[in-house]
Amino acid sequence: MKFAIITHVPHIHEENQYYAYAPYVREMNIWEKYVDEITIVAPLVKKERTAIECVYKHPIIKLKVIPDFDVLSIVAVLKTVLKLPKLIWIIFQTMRQTDHIHLRCPGNVGLLACFVQILFPNKIKTAKYAGNWDPKSKQPWSYCMQKWILNNSFLTRNMQVLVYGEWQNQSKNIKPFFTATYSELEKTTFVPKESKSKINFVFVGTLVKGKNPLYAIQLVERLHRNGYNVYLDLYGEGVERSILEKYISDQQLDEFIQLRGNQKKEVLKTAYQQSHFVVLPSLSEGWPKAIAEGMFWGCVPLATNVSCIPNMLEDGRRGVILKMNLDYDSLQVKTVLENQNIFDTKSCKALEWSQKYTLEIFENEIKKIIHADSSTN
Repeated sequence: MKFAIITHVPHIHEENQYYAYAPYVREMNIWEKYVDEITIVAPLVKKERTAIECVYKHPIIKLKVIPDFDVLSIVAVLKTVLKLPKLIWIIFQTMRQTDHIHLRCPGNVGLLACFVQILFPNKIKTAKYAGNWDPKSKQPWSYCMQKWILNNSFLTRNMQVLVYGEWQNQSKNIKPFFTATYSELEKTTFVPKESKSKINFVFVGTLVKGKNPLYAIQLVERLHRNGYNVYLDLYGEGVERSILEKYISDQQLDEFIQLRGNQKKEVLKTAYQQSHFVVLPSLSEGWPKAIAEGMFWGCVPLATNVSCIPNMLEDGRRGVILKMNLDYDSLQVKTVLENQNIFDTKSCKALEWSQKYTLEIFENEIKKIIHADSSTN
């Protein structure tokens, strides 16, 4: 089977191998076990590899390079218009020559691909919608357009759209899905984490306004001012780093709050194992991997009421749903900290729920999708 991936994720070419954002590549390496050859349509960038990029494992991979583009300014829109014919032609040709079309959405490239795939109603197609599928959420028009096209079973045929969460009134195209990081062999039994002395918080995500790392810092700062022995490690990089560094310095928080930068999967695993809470006060999410990963190791999740997070946290029974009000949220966390039984219950429920979603189960579900599509071809 010829398998085509169409994505906005930037790729790096180094020593005859292709690298990209590690969580995405690890997932695609699972899909690729069940296909014969891969064509990737994506931007190519020249930069040094970092800890958050890893390599594709498939032996037969071809990259069709497309220029990066956006519509964030008038100049950018004009440049994009000039690039459109080439972009559309590359996507069209790739779809025509492949057996299975796989779209990565939402994104600028995904939006174009959503339109082009309409021309191939008989091709086998899947789409991974990694953003918030909640129909009631406020999102950019381009995201709403992608969701509408993918959900429309007249325009989009022979397609399985993998989305996070279960939502009412969706078309036959939509398939609730999940993602995973850890294997069955890594599962552990619940061991209570003592929460009366040093209390560790961990934030894992891009340092951008949408992820609200500053709020995570301010929440831990509030707990520290109230006499709790709390520590926060933030893992990730982003445009907000300098702002966070200044805030930590100005408020003299560096003794208990540290920016750790991008780190490998093994470092993050240790951080989760040593933490009591995983915090992600994000404005929008699909499946927040940092929350699911922390829960796998018994961290009590602190997260906002977006996307499928209420379901993940069982409406607060296995975590704390943040209201983005420091007074209210710090009081919620204090209630958990001051009652070991409440903490243990939430920690145990978090671990038990997350450990249902292992890599083996994830791979088995992908295998079912590929084999089902192959049998109908």
